[in-house]
Amino acid sequence: MDKFRAFTTQVSSSVTPFASQTQQWIKEKTGNASEKTELPHDYVELETRVEALKATHQKLLAATSQFSNEAYDYPPNIRESFQDLGKSIGDKVNLLSKASSATEAQAALTAPPSTKPQPKTFAHAIARAALYGSQNLASATPQGSTTPDPLSQGLEKLALAEEKVGEARLDQDEKIQQRFLAGWTTTLNQSLKSADKARTAVTNARLQLDAAKGRAAAGGRHEESYTEPQRRAIEQAEDAFVERVDEATSVMRNVLDTPEPLRNIAELVRAQAEFHAKAGEILEEVSRSIGEGQMEQESSYRSARAQ
Repeated sequence: MDKFRAFTTQVSSSVTPFASQTQQWIKEKTGNASEKTELPHDYVELETRVEALKATHQKLLAATSQFSNEAYDYPPNIRESFQDLGKSIGDKVNLLSKASSATEAQAALTAPPSTKPQPKTFAHAIARAALYGSQNLASATPQGSTTPDPLSQGLEKLALAEEKVGEARLDQDEKIQQRFLAGWTTTLNQSLKSADKARTAVTNARLQLDAAKGRAAAGGRHEESYTEPQRRAIEQAEDAFVERVDEATSVMRNVLDTPEPLRNIAELVRAQAEFHAKAGEILEEVSRSIGEGQMEQESSYRSARAQ
């Protein structure tokens, strides 16, 4: 019997605080609470800033999480087969250069992948379409002709360049995943959650304090008429409240002051800048090369028309 009483006392002591908090919360929501302890102004300001930081993380992560999806810029209207997604453009161009017949050229285009299918990015899709066009035009050249088709050559150069751009984009995405997304996700799921947990502890402590005050003031009693146990209960609740506020304040300041989020943003921008710079170099180089071929074709065209 004594053990049962001890058990029920233990259960009661563990349930009562939660019940008090719940009752106080209901009173506040229904407008029946006699008073509500105010939080320190500095603490409220910290809460506002933490909420803003959390919303910022959630919003930006919702947008940048696409960097974890390889096909985020892959056109939805494109229909590519397993053969289209076979070997890399570089490998196909190498095989095509060794082909001595239309049959061998077609086999080179549809060769199965040696490791894994080609990536589904916009640049890779352009590369595959350009190589397909290049080979189609080359195959359609009249038999016996020794003059390569300028457009076919230009498309092959474009295909090789676009594949390099696609690979650079994938490299960018990997850096962003490692140096930005991982960090911001950790801040949201760990640091900001710790702040939320500390703030919840403050709310619970405040509810417990106000519940103790409410019980003591029941029936319209004034503070001077509180019993000693009631005063002691209020003091203990006040101490716990102050302690939780101090703890939460420290946690929130640490979350707000850490340089990690801005460092992650710098890495995001750096990865994008590196990709665009590299893509610009690749496209500028192929632009010059294709431009030279175009000028030669233009000159030949005008000369032929002048005769």
